[in-house]
Amino acid sequence: MLFSSLSFLYYFLPIVLILYIVSPKKLKNLVILLSSLVFYAWGEPKYVILMIISILLGYIFGLLIEKLEKGKLRKFVLILSIVSGLGMLGYFKYADFFIDNFNKVTGLDVAFLNVALPIGISFYTFQMLSYELDVWRGDVKAQRNLINLAAYISMFPQLIAGPIVRYKDVAEQLEQRTHTLEKTAYGIRRFAIGMGKKILLANTLGEIAKLFKASNEQTVLFAWIYAIATTLQIYFDFSGYSDMAIGLGSIMGFKFPENFNYPLTSKSVTEFWRRWHMTLGGWFRDYLYIPLGGNRVSALRWIFNILVVWMATGFWHGASWNFVLWGLYFAILLVVEKKFIGKFLAKSKVLNHVYLTLLILISFVIFDNVDMSQGWQSVLTMFGLGGSSFASTESIFYLKDYIIIILIGIVGATSIPKLLVQKLAANETGRKVLSILEPLFIAALFIVCTSYLVNGSFNPFLYFRF
Repeated sequence: MLFSSLSFLYYFLPIVLILYIVSPKKLKNLVILLSSLVFYAWGEPKYVILMIISILLGYIFGLLIEKLEKGKLRKFVLILSIVSGLGMLGYFKYADFFIDNFNKVTGLDVAFLNVALPIGISFYTFQMLSYELDVWRGDVKAQRNLINLAAYISMFPQLIAGPIVRYKDVAEQLEQRTHTLEKTAYGIRRFAIGMGKKILLANTLGEIAKLFKASNEQTVLFAWIYAIATTLQIYFDFSGYSDMAIGLGSIMGFKFPENFNYPLTSKSVTEFWRRWHMTLGGWFRDYLYIPLGGNRVSALRWIFNILVVWMATGFWHGASWNFVLWGLYFAILLVVEKKFIGKFLAKSKVLNHVYLTLLILISFVIFDNVDMSQGWQSVLTMFGLGGSSFASTESIFYLKDYIIIILIGIVGATSIPKLLVQKLAANETGRKVLSILEPLFIAALFIVCTSYLVNGSFNPFLYFRF
């Protein structure tokens, strides 16, 4: 089921929220659990069993890790918990990828398993692993209430595409949380903004990528239009989902971590990754990079750590070499920036913005093309290589057709709209105006988005495949 679907917006969500509101406090987590299982089973019922198995294993492993005293047996249980979680993720997400590459290297013809990817498995696997590792470290107590743990793992607001919510961030909220009109109003506003990002911006910008890939006239101008539109599409698609998830969480009394902080306005690759998919970056930092030694090691070992973390980050996104290349691309950029050009770039605000924008555009062209040869050709076309002409009648037509939505996307990816609202709210008159305009704006968003959904087609979030 999609957040951006009529069945979710006008059937599933209202029913769930009514049940949640009328349920007594001690049953609210049960409502979240049952509704989450229904949400997950909507598209693929058989994989609910996989999720339930993951939850039961995590519950048992957590109790065992806490109960056992320090020693080899406790460490064995931890390793077993990690292997079981990553093993299921590896089988369902990467089995056919490894078989395909094995066949190419050996010349054999091993049959594919044709295993379907369970939606959201990357996210709930990482959440379970963070719970088990935090219990191991003593950062949290093992959860003895199975329903509470199951509600945390399966929670439908952020189940499919994040943010990755660590158990320690919501452990207290699972036991005790407040529900207020202020939280509800904030949640509705955040959800509506995220829905607008996805349906009105990301879906429209995604049309440009389809047009570019289907066109025989891939000119320099068209390649740049494609690169800009694709970068904005991925940003609004993913940040839109995160906004909707955070909004739904707030309505239910939870405070989920932020996942984006205007990353496209960053001045360096380092800063970009502090602002983009922050929960994933934080997960790899705390559970892989720091355990490997972080930056408190020799220069060569630090480079090795960076390469491992970023190859894993890329591979996490999908079973395809373009994602691995995308991760290693950022690893190289981070090493070069930190060791060689960082201080130089810091001297010029204009230069560092141009530098980062160019690198980010290239990165998402790589990210968007599973066919690596097509992605490479698109990058070459951006710089007029490979015999590409600068423009054509077709590319100029599409520029005129989509320039308004691209400009809206560029402004929307900055903090300008937020600052304008804050400036308006700085005085009493502005606050009164906002109190009238905000409900009208949210209502208009719902109406416009609904009309798009009625007339539109299937529009899954990009990160559903991860």
